[in-house]
Amino acid sequence: MAGSSHGHTPAAWTGVIIAFIGFCVAGAFMVMAQPAGFWAGMALVLLSPVVGGIMRAMGLGQPKQTYAVQSTPVATREPAGVKG
Repeated sequence: MAGSSHGHTPAAWTGVIIAFIGFCVAGAFMVMAQPAGFWAGMALVLLSPVVGGIMRAMGLGQPKQTYAVQSTPVATREPAGVKG
């Protein structure tokens, strides 16, 4: 995939940053033994793909690739001297 810009979009970066902040919040509150803060951080982690998906739907993500359908059959090569 040389030359691919996979993940280098505002939607991807925003999703990753929100997830990272959620993990940091959850980790900090886990160390402080505060379950409510831990679950708030986990809610941020679960919110990140939703935000990224919404941003992608708004056109801030990588466009989907379209592949051409091959309409001509592929020729097969048979060994020399074989008659079918």
